[in-house]
Amino acid sequence: RDVMVEGESGLLACYPDAERPLYEPSKRRITWPNGAIATTYSADEPERLRGPQHDAAWADEVAAWNRAREAWDMLMFGLRLGANPQTVATTTPKPLSLLREIEESPETVTTTGSTYANAANLAPVFLSKILRRYKGTRLGRQEIDGERLDDIPGALWSRQMIDDARVSV
Repeated sequence: RDVMVEGESGLLACYPDAERPLYEPSKRRITWPNGAIATTYSADEPERLRGPQHDAAWADEVAAWNRAREAWDMLMFGLRLGANPQTVATTTPKPLSLLREIEESPETVTTTGSTYANAANLAPVFLSKILRRYKGTRLGRQEIDGERLDDIPGALWSRQMIDDARVSV
């Protein structure tokens, strides 16, 4: 809610007054003047996604979800309305099996972005400090360049070797 709805670049801030949707926090509902309705959910409560059905979803920062697999699965079961239900997932590209599965799905269209592409919207002091400290580091490659880093340099086993050896119970 704090970022996606009420944040500086959240849904409410993206519309001029005449087109701004009505946000009802107690109902977790956003209603646009044209009648479109969005319901907000927390990935920390995946069971709330059991039952409701949708034709579209925006899943933000999936890599940071505490219960990512459970929440994603419940979201997918409810994404069953309309001719072509779709999800937009915006996230830091962390090396998580769920994110790899989403990206490798034949239905997925992947777009990437970097901090450089967003530089015009960032405080110059912030950008300078972040680039000076993290540019060229592993963390910088992930957070600034938007690169998914699957392996740790010098590791005895690669992530792919571990995934290939997993056993389902």
